[in-house]
Formats: sequence, C-alpha cells, structure tokens
Amino acid sequence: MAFLPKDLGVLAYANGFTLWHYTTPDAHTSVRVTGYFNAANHMLRLGDMILANTGTGGTPVAGILLVNGNNGGTVDVSDLTQVGAVDSD
Repeated sequence: MAFLPKDLGVLAYANGFTLWHYTTPDAHTSVRVTGYFNAANHMLRLGDMILANTGTGGTPVAGILLVNGNNGGTVDVSDLTQVGAVDSD
C-alpha cells in the first residue's frame, strides 16, 4: 500500500517538536523506507517522532520512528524501534 495522510495525526506539539501517530496495514519494513512519508514532507520536521501502529491488517507491530531527514521533499525516518515486542505469558 502507500502512505495515507488521513492516518497521520498530531498527538502533541511543543517547542518546535511534534509527536505524531500513524496507523497502517503496511508492514513496519515498508513504513521505514526513505520516501514513504514524502506526501507529508511539508509537515514533518527533523527530530519529530512518529508512534506507528503497523501491520494492522495482519501481524501488528508498534513502535517509534524518528524523522532523520527531510530534504527537497524526500522524507527519511529511522528504522522502527519496536515497543511491546515481548509478551512472556
């Protein structure tokens, strides 16, 4: 699939930093690819963080992405740092 701007929302904003939430059926390995968030280049700034719920149509993976590049309309994010990966029961 592709990035859907309607699924990206602001959770908090302070001091030039925005914490975003994004949900998608896309796998976390697709979301972290350079250019995935290009349609939001006018909103995303270096250092912003995105809480992402990925794989919502199958195997869900949640985590944090860091916007580490936004140059000439091309957005790059870090690999997803997964949260909730361990469920020992």
